Amino acid sequence: MLPFEEQDIKAATRIYPQDLARDDRELTEVYDHIRALDPSGQRFASVLRDTIDQLLNGEVTGRYDWKTLFKTEKTHAGTLVEINLQREFEFDDGIDMDYQIAGVDVDCKYSQQFGGWMIPPEALGHLCLLVWADDYKTRWSAGLLRIRREWLNGGNNRDLKLTIKSEHRDKIRWLWRDAALPENVLLHLDPVTRSAILSPSSGQRRVNELFERVQMKRIGRGVVRTVAQQYDYMARVREAKGRARTELRQRGILIPGHYSKHQAVARAFGAPAPQGGELVSFRVVEAKPHHGDRARVELDGRQWVLADPNDPEETGPFLPKHTAD
Repeated sequence: MLPFEEQDIKAATRIYPQDLARDDRELTEVYDHIRALDPSGQRFASVLRDTIDQLLNGEVTGRYDWKTLFKTEKTHAGTLVEINLQREFEFDDGIDMDYQIAGVDVDCKYSQQFGGWMIPPEALGHLCLLVWADDYKTRWSAGLLRIRREWLNGGNNRDLKLTIKSEHRDKIRWLWRDAALPENVLLHLDPVTRSAILSPSSGQRRVNELFERVQMKRIGRGVVRTVAQQYDYMARVREAKGRARTELRQRGILIPGHYSKHQAVARAFGAPAPQGGELVSFRVVEAKPHHGDRARVELDGRQWVLADPNDPEETGPFLPKHTAD
């Protein structure tokens, strides 16, 4: 997950040559199949986020930064991406390559460095699904390329694996290019805030600090897992004595989840709507005349508005009850 090189960015943003698209029927069929499974790329992005979190293993290690992984763990990333994509999209096993997609053999190659995909000799002539993600830039890309020897650099490693010449990266047909990766919230916090969240010895206190200090941001389960460092990490959030929703609600801080009723509440207050496995927190106060035309939301039979720093803290309402959506 290293920074873009300028020449890589230029190569990645070129338009895929239409004559190649027309000539490669299998590539087009694979492209169309993947886009039909995931039109927005949200599923693909979630797999990448979950895979990085899986490698960090924050529940056990407390890690949140890719740089703290061992070399062997980073090397294993490609295998995990391959496995997790197959589980998510139920790709068939390939005959000679990793997958069969739309009846076509496809190899999956992941790199933390844009353009660093290592292509084995046996992939020559085959389609490759090229995947890249950068946790520091919160960006990712995935594209398809028919591997041709003349498009590859020479290999200097023992496995004789090759890389794609930068001038030929415009041949890649991008499924998604430089798309937004779900944020690794802990990684991008300022050091003072992050230290305040991670310093308490109690997992429950750390979770409470997280939702008090990081408001109006979607927070994934991986972040909660890393902060809590407990097997039942989501229980630290739920409504119960001493838990985050109950404790923080006394100060007007609500923590909606990804359920449709909770998403509706978040949107009504102008907060980001949590997606699958995510939560968001924000502080509210009961609506008063001086709040003017601020958006009002009815909860517990009263009208509430999003609080600003000048509003004193007061006990907030309960979120609507939900069933699993």
